[in-house]
Amino acid sequence: MTARVLLGVAGGIAAYKACELLRLFTESGHSVRVVPTEAALHFVGEPTWAALSGQPVATGVWADAHEVPHVRLGRTAELVVVAPATADLLARAAHGLADDLLTNVLLTARCPVVMAPAMHTEMWEHPATVANVATLRARGVIVLDPAEGRLTGADTGKGRLPEPEEIFEVCTRVLRRGSAADGSLRGRHVVVTAGGTREPLDPVRFLGNRSSGKQGYAFARTAVARGARVTLISANVALGDPAGVAVVRVGTTEELRKATVEAAAGADAVVMAAAPADFRPARYAAEKIKKAASGQAPTLKLALNPDIAAELGQLKRPGQLLVVFAAETSDALPHAREKLARKNADLIVVNEVGVDRVFGQEANTVTVLGADGSTVELSERPKDDVADAVWDLVLRRLESVDGS
Repeated sequence: MTARVLLGVAGGIAAYKACELLRLFTESGHSVRVVPTEAALHFVGEPTWAALSGQPVATGVWADAHEVPHVRLGRTAELVVVAPATADLLARAAHGLADDLLTNVLLTARCPVVMAPAMHTEMWEHPATVANVATLRARGVIVLDPAEGRLTGADTGKGRLPEPEEIFEVCTRVLRRGSAADGSLRGRHVVVTAGGTREPLDPVRFLGNRSSGKQGYAFARTAVARGARVTLISANVALGDPAGVAVVRVGTTEELRKATVEAAAGADAVVMAAAPADFRPARYAAEKIKKAASGQAPTLKLALNPDIAAELGQLKRPGQLLVVFAAETSDALPHAREKLARKNADLIVVNEVGVDRVFGQEANTVTVLGADGSTVELSERPKDDVADAVWDLVLRRLESVDGS
């Protein structure tokens, strides 16, 4: 689908990245009007925005006054995205100020609004900014968490604008869901695990599995687009960080366990999409294991890893939802039903896996079993769409708890 998109650009050094975001929108067929603040024009000039968008650039409330741009632009947009959103812009938006064209647009828009902040770490963590972000999110604005990395000058930390491709992915999900995206998980904190753990055997070898993390990352992306605050615990994944997600990186199953238990303590829902290794070497070799002179392979003794999902099931608070996964090679549904009960989970997502099947692929075919006896079959579809369908089931249960 194509849509009328309004791209707001505030006055930060990351304004140059908005050029790439604009290109992604236009090359996807969307009609984009750019509304830069006066400060933003110090970083990227009006001719650049006009050339990239193919549209006149709206720079002030007094230009083309007969068209009443401060009202018309917001009313006609199907999505408003502000990237970068500076601390100043967030403050003015939270307090309902209308002192330039962009803040006027934000007051008149009745479509989904996505803001991608970019600023120094101290500014993002300041109590004033924290309060402003909370206010905007409570109103239904999707305010992405900034990424971590290199900032202006030699500084590094949280405050970097998420990559344009990831912002675009969030916006695409919001457009697909339309008004349903506005606040469906607003105010919720969800924890998602992704990837496969690795258990060191010696300094160069490990036990692992084929999980790519794509399904877990899809859960994180789609939750952000629904307005959730997302903690993504990522195990050995070679994927870019989804925009607006707090990423915790782990390696082993024990590291995954510690991070997930800690994050889950304050979460409304936990989705265990990662593939923890069930076993680990009973003994770690401090030096590389050599071939025996006799030519015989060494004997490897294994120990059981902790069952993270079962532990989360025991720790689950009233009203908290736990979603687990069952990746099976045969007899998937009987094994999954037993697993669902044993782990005290609310939902289990079941799929049959194998070489070149599910792992690393862009699509998935799953069956979702509920502790209430429900069964939902999801035919083959993109992993983002699988995640969205499961979030629908999670949300229905969360709302049922809220209303009880």
